[in-house]
Amino acid sequence: MAAAVCVQSLLPPKLPQLLERDPYLVPFETDFQRRYSLFCNHLKKIEENEGGLDKFSKSYKTFGISQLADGGIYCKEWAPGAEAVFLAGDFNGWNPFSHPYKKMEYGKWELLIPPGQDGCPLVPHGSRLKVVIRAQNGDLLYRISPWARYVIRDEGKVNYDWVHWNPPQSYIHKHPSPKRLKSLRIYESHVGIASPEGKVASYKNFTYNVLPRIKDLGYNCVQLMAIMEHAYYASFGYQVTSFFAASSRYGTPDDLKEMIDVAHSMGITVLLDVVHSHASKNSEDGLNKFDGTDSCFFHSGPKGTHQLWDSRLFDYANWEVLRFLLSNLRMWIEDYRFDGFRFDGVTSMLYHHHGIGTGFSGDYNEYFGLHVDEDALCYLMLANHMIKFLHPECITIAEDVSGMPALCRPVAEGGGGFDYRLAMAIPDKWIQIIKELKDEDWNMGNIVHTLTNRRYEEKYIAYAESHDQALVGDKTLAFRLMDAEMYTNMSVLSPLTAVIDRGIQLHKMIRLITHALGGESYLNFMGNEFGHPEWLDFPRIGNNESYHYARRQFNLTEDHLLRYRFLNAFDRDMNKLEERFGWLASPPAYVSEKHEANKVIAFERAGLLFVFNFHPYQSYVDYRVVSWHSSLIVIFKYKILLDSDDGEYGGHQRLDHSTEYFSEEYPHNYRPNSLMVYIPSRVAIVLQNVDVPKGSSL
Repeated sequence: MAAAVCVQSLLPPKLPQLLERDPYLVPFETDFQRRYSLFCNHLKKIEENEGGLDKFSKSYKTFGISQLADGGIYCKEWAPGAEAVFLAGDFNGWNPFSHPYKKMEYGKWELLIPPGQDGCPLVPHGSRLKVVIRAQNGDLLYRISPWARYVIRDEGKVNYDWVHWNPPQSYIHKHPSPKRLKSLRIYESHVGIASPEGKVASYKNFTYNVLPRIKDLGYNCVQLMAIMEHAYYASFGYQVTSFFAASSRYGTPDDLKEMIDVAHSMGITVLLDVVHSHASKNSEDGLNKFDGTDSCFFHSGPKGTHQLWDSRLFDYANWEVLRFLLSNLRMWIEDYRFDGFRFDGVTSMLYHHHGIGTGFSGDYNEYFGLHVDEDALCYLMLANHMIKFLHPECITIAEDVSGMPALCRPVAEGGGGFDYRLAMAIPDKWIQIIKELKDEDWNMGNIVHTLTNRRYEEKYIAYAESHDQALVGDKTLAFRLMDAEMYTNMSVLSPLTAVIDRGIQLHKMIRLITHALGGESYLNFMGNEFGHPEWLDFPRIGNNESYHYARRQFNLTEDHLLRYRFLNAFDRDMNKLEERFGWLASPPAYVSEKHEANKVIAFERAGLLFVFNFHPYQSYVDYRVVSWHSSLIVIFKYKILLDSDDGEYGGHQRLDHSTEYFSEEYPHNYRPNSLMVYIPSRVAIVLQNVDVPKGSSL
């Protein structure tokens, strides 16, 4: 949409459609208009002052340090609080004053270093650099450029160093990005822990050892955490110090490019976990106080610090902050070929209270008013608009716990423009159920409500657990279900205890019902698919800098004497079944049964019938469930496609997969047709109506 047209009409052009779908939003129409007006005015100003969003977001090619065609070096920084700016490094013997920047308008500084007599750049690839800032108090500050592409930390040193990255031949991508996926099955991953060994694993290891595993498991998307450089490894990548640098602890930028290219060759989409909600408070090797003031990039004073995270908060109303963040997104897409982003900490961005001490009840007044940071929301709208305009195949995901309406609707409707949001209530519900309730007290209606309670026509990513539950101090589902017995009774040579049996069966059922009922996409954190036996804890002072828990023991699934392989096989076949039938891309399920006494849930989605028996000991012979209805055919034949009780999945093999189930004209649960099945205790089955015409849906 052209900026001029946008400004003439402050009403989002498709807002009436949003309000028609959700009339409860009508009282907040002026809020949508105000947000959209702010977005439009930003677009207009960018058009007038920068030549458009395309040029504005390409600033990563001119800011920082870049090599010119003639071998010259061009340097540019934004340091509004600096008295003077210089470039020092190996190339000039670390002389802090020999290469001064020229002051420009609006706090910008630039430096042109001509090529040497031989035409070669005077700042060679691999040389170390620092921006030297003369602060207002006269101090000389040695800083890493906010736009640095490669930073490293030598062994024994505390801080990172900026290394000029300009190899003679950069990695050339060979494979196109996959087409936009309809069903998104996400494998949430951390490169550094992706090895059974107690060390920081590499991009190369992930490329050649982990990607084939992900492909085999049936996941079609990798979401990479902790890629943006972060000085503190134990921050899980959420205390970013260098926003344009791929973390060097795993390898070089070219190693990461190769990893993404190989993923694309396998048809795997690659998403970046991007952290634009806050930044590390490091100043020696971070953004904080880059120009000697606390207001460069961030709000000044208490407003610029997150109370819980002890980190700096961006000033999203600042022109140069918008340039920096939008260019950052574009660089990751165009240089590395990422296929989209999962935006971390969106709740913190959306509200001035950052979600601290705030419980969101769903009252719409919580999402509108002075407590909403509309500058941050406008940035997110700009980011999604830019991505969709320049790279329409890219995917964006919002990590928002508040449930802000229209966050995942198009900007033209007044929405935030995201494609998906995380269904963050689901893992909390599973934890609450397992932690607080006996199996006999599980509430089927409450489970179904949590899995299906989502905004109409906003896509959700369902997950039973993510990296949050794997961290030390919390417990994964497997650990909550089996706890200490995982250390003694996961061998097939040991007795199958009641605890292990219960844990294995419920682990499969929880994941399948979340996958099939909970959203329009599914996410799993690496290792949790097979019930990884230990928590995740990065090396730190509190654990004597140990890497013992900062790893993923994929080897456990390859040992045929261990029961982990059962969970791994079930996860793989669950994903493969979704790949065949595409329930994630299908309309929401029709839930036909949630029987409290029987502990049975049944629903239909994508032409499949799902039946879950959560009862701890009661099995049901000839249990009646609703079936496909047609005015032309009464009797339909059903066959089992997936059975959690299969011996291959550590089940008790109580079902005969050759059995054929036939529907009949017998009313049940307000539907005219039904069929009877055998559904053992703690078992989930997926049946296919083999007589349904191709292309039909339930």
